[in-house]
Amino acid sequence: MGRGRQKAKQTKVARELKYYTPATDYRALEQELKRGGVATDSTTPVDEDDDDWAEDEG
Repeated sequence: MGRGRQKAKQTKVARELKYYTPATDYRALEQELKRGGVATDSTTPVDEDDDDWAEDEG
């Protein structure tokens, strides 16, 4: 009896996530892109050998 309510709630949540559109601050995005952005931080070293999804070799 409870499965129908549970499935309906999951469907509602999934639909809300699918069609969720947050407000975008285009001025802030433009400023971030002009100054180089936070995401392009080249001071953080990247360890290419540390791959959690790689297959074990042995």
